[in-house]
Amino acid sequence: MIEHIDMGKAKIIFTSLIMVCTFLYSCKYKECKNELLSSNLDNALQVKATSILENKLIELNALSGQAIIMEIQTGHIKAMVGLDRKDSADYQPCKNFSQAHESALIQPISILAALESGKVTLSDKVDVGNGIYSIQDRELKDHNWHRGGYGELTVQEGLAVGSNIATYKTMEKAFGDNPQTFFDLLANMSYGKPDSITGIANLKPAHIVTPKDNNWAKSDFAWSSIGYNQQISPIQILTFYNAIANNGKMIQPQLYKDSVVVINPQIASRASIDSLKKALVFNVTDGLCQPAKSDKVVVAGMQGTSSLSTNEDSTKDMYAVEFCGYFPTDNPKYSIIVSINKTGLPASGGLMAGDVFKKIIVNLKQN
Repeated sequence: MIEHIDMGKAKIIFTSLIMVCTFLYSCKYKECKNELLSSNLDNALQVKATSILENKLIELNALSGQAIIMEIQTGHIKAMVGLDRKDSADYQPCKNFSQAHESALIQPISILAALESGKVTLSDKVDVGNGIYSIQDRELKDHNWHRGGYGELTVQEGLAVGSNIATYKTMEKAFGDNPQTFFDLLANMSYGKPDSITGIANLKPAHIVTPKDNNWAKSDFAWSSIGYNQQISPIQILTFYNAIANNGKMIQPQLYKDSVVVINPQIASRASIDSLKKALVFNVTDGLCQPAKSDKVVVAGMQGTSSLSTNEDSTKDMYAVEFCGYFPTDNPKYSIIVSINKTGLPASGGLMAGDVFKKIIVNLKQN
């Protein structure tokens, strides 16, 4: 008797087999035999995360996506999925985890730096007006500018609704006299680390345009504080959020079992870290991150949507929709980043990447 094969499951298994074969092919067998045996990847979780991400990419007709799951205390990478589609074909495994781009996920990190300045608290009021803010000859807009903006918000509320203006005005208050101090703080907090990870080829230090660069313009500070004028990979963003969950201790991500390596023992003061952690929970319970909310466990995180390129035909505009977070909030065990590249609107990190995050959490809770 011939049994019918579920083509969806067969596709997932085939995809996972390709990833393993690609890994073996890229290594010399003798050198990689021990590394493969001591990999931190959870094979079942890798397959499930691949399926969840692929389904979302198909739903969105997206170009590519990544999902990375890391243990907070050890830095062990439990799943690392990359999918890419070329020439309208099916999604294929992609190992380009070093690919960097601009990311709106910096916004909570900007707020953390502002808290460290001592000039800002999360309860401070910020007036974002009608959602359009003029900065020299440019306009900074909130996503709801066409609906009249948010008016007056607290710093925490501004972060929760993804207000670009609230983030920039907060940064202006903290660093307006000397924007370079913000970038110095980012360096001290090890933002953009690590510079290399065994098993991830061509990873480079994050690149950020600062006032020290020749092409710096005064208006650049606004766009830098919300995620532009930089190139950073998802694994580097995840490393920073993992440090937030770990009370400020930044751990080196590891694909292979090894001793824990500390990149930075304390990226910021415990008081500032604790304040930001509360804000990241509020994002999920009351903000635009609610699609990532789970009825199984309390989670914390941030959504982000970045415009990567624009065209005369707006349907071809490129966006990065992302979510990065961790759970459970009372004793964090896992941090996760989901990053999806798609063309055209709608584009929402919370609705799109946040939904993938939520489904991965369900699977982790079942394990």
